[in-house]
Amino acid sequence: MLQSATLNHSRRILQFFESIGLIVIALATIYAGYQETMLMINNARVTLADLLLMFLYLEILTMVGLYVESGKLPVRFPLYIAMVALARYVIVDVKEMDNIRLLGVSASIVLLAAAVLVIRFGHVRYPYVEDLEDLANLETKDGRLRD
Repeated sequence: MLQSATLNHSRRILQFFESIGLIVIALATIYAGYQETMLMINNARVTLADLLLMFLYLEILTMVGLYVESGKLPVRFPLYIAMVALARYVIVDVKEMDNIRLLGVSASIVLLAAAVLVIRFGHVRYPYVEDLEDLANLETKDGRLRD
């Protein structure tokens, strides 16, 4: 009984610090997006690199939102963020890159995309038990999905 109470207390402490960390990440991302927006306004120009950076901020906020909502972090989201970050890196620094570095970064993007496909295939082919239960809850008696 004492061990169960200690375990519950420890979980609540971890959840508290996890929530604080998520709030800090969300606020820092919002502030970074604000700074980038002000920089674009001050420069009176928007580049593709700026847009990709804003997209990265939105992806991070989406990832935080999903984690808060479900308590789970899909592995694909960090992979998407990494692909966009690498694409931004190529776009911003392409003039200074040698061929080997460009090839390496491009290969990294392809590997990340392949990883997303493998993870997605695995998720569809071998779904989690919770996903099957959610799907069963959506089905009606006659086997059709609800709207």
